[in-house]
Amino acid sequence: MKKLLIVIVAFLLAYSCNQNKPLQKTYFADPFSYCKTVKELNEVVKFNNFSPIVACRNYTYANIAAYECIAAAWPEKYQSLAGQIKGLPSMPSLDSIKPVDVEFASLLAFCKVGEAVTFPEGSMKDYVDSLKNLVKEEGMPEEMFANSLAFSDTIAKAILAWSKKDNYLQTRSAPRYTVIDSPGRWVPTPPMYASAIEPHWNEIRTIVLDSASQYKPPRPVPFNMEDKDGPYYKQVIESKNAIDSLTNEQKHIAMFWNDLPNELHVSGHVQFITKKFSPPGHWMNIVGIASKKSKADFAKTVAAYTLTSICMFDAFIHCWDEKFRSNMARPETVINKYIDPEWRPYLQTPPFPEYTCGHSTVSSAAAEALTKMYGDNFSYTDTSELEFGIPNRSFTSFRQASDENNMARFYGGIHFHPTCLISTIYGRKVGGLIVGKLKLEK
Repeated sequence: MKKLLIVIVAFLLAYSCNQNKPLQKTYFADPFSYCKTVKELNEVVKFNNFSPIVACRNYTYANIAAYECIAAAWPEKYQSLAGQIKGLPSMPSLDSIKPVDVEFASLLAFCKVGEAVTFPEGSMKDYVDSLKNLVKEEGMPEEMFANSLAFSDTIAKAILAWSKKDNYLQTRSAPRYTVIDSPGRWVPTPPMYASAIEPHWNEIRTIVLDSASQYKPPRPVPFNMEDKDGPYYKQVIESKNAIDSLTNEQKHIAMFWNDLPNELHVSGHVQFITKKFSPPGHWMNIVGIASKKSKADFAKTVAAYTLTSICMFDAFIHCWDEKFRSNMARPETVINKYIDPEWRPYLQTPPFPEYTCGHSTVSSAAAEALTKMYGDNFSYTDTSELEFGIPNRSFTSFRQASDENNMARFYGGIHFHPTCLISTIYGRKVGGLIVGKLKLEK
């Protein structure tokens, strides 16, 4: 009898404690809702003419805000990034008594930060309103609705305050890149002849790297078009010959990984621009594809997006540090001046120096993050480019995808082959350091 009484008392105590926990029902249990929200920000980025590196800043801070909602709700499974990444203070805690829909709060925090980091106010308003209307139509209690909004606002406010200390605003008024037309130095390229993008990005605060120059790549091959047997001349000829004899498969690879957000088309007196997502936008899509295939839950999906965006964020800073140290000319510039003035690369040359390669660097860093989250030998089909009329490509791993992107920049004629190889090596160094240091899942 005494043992029975003890069991009954223990049951009643457990039942009583459970009554004080937040309601467990969620209106966004399907992780697809998070993938869809990231894609919504991707669309806003695409139509607002932001460069790939500025876009990556949006994705990164927005994903961190969503992740901190998850970490606050499930500290037994996920660890806050506070104390792990530069300058991030302790995050607000979640009141265990008040009912909160954590997934809903994370979506709202993502949208609020993603919009506020760079974009004009209201860029995500219609989408946020649709999320709010959806949960109301589904019968979310008013108390849970209000608590979820308040919690998301608290986290978003903390992340935004932290984001403002990354030196982004100060670089808006920094001097523009000075074009010096000397042999081997970068100058604007046709058809846009645009100024160099973000020459001061190495001044942005890194998230995990000690500094922008923590991993300095080897010096590029010295410019020398006089020595026909020298390494520089050979890489120029290799690039020209490759583009002059591309196979259909190589053209497909180049176009699939093009990811030039604003491409200018010129036909006689007619000019028009087509828009696509940029390299980080492409990899955000890949995270969603991997999440769906692996049947990851909402929380792990958020963690995967967050780790991938952080790896790309620091990889961009690392790459831009080298770009504007070496200031190397693009293949198009060199070939036009010394070999064939009418030659054009297969892809349109983006407006910044050649060495190192941004896409190769961030892609290999992103591949390390996804390999950490979903494992190596993770086969998948990338459907990201279908919306632009480019057929799918399939891969046996994320690293294989980043290696293919490496070749894509060479096939496009916008990078020399040695640059692509070195960029992939150093992107993996950056990604490897980050996934080794950060602890998200416990």
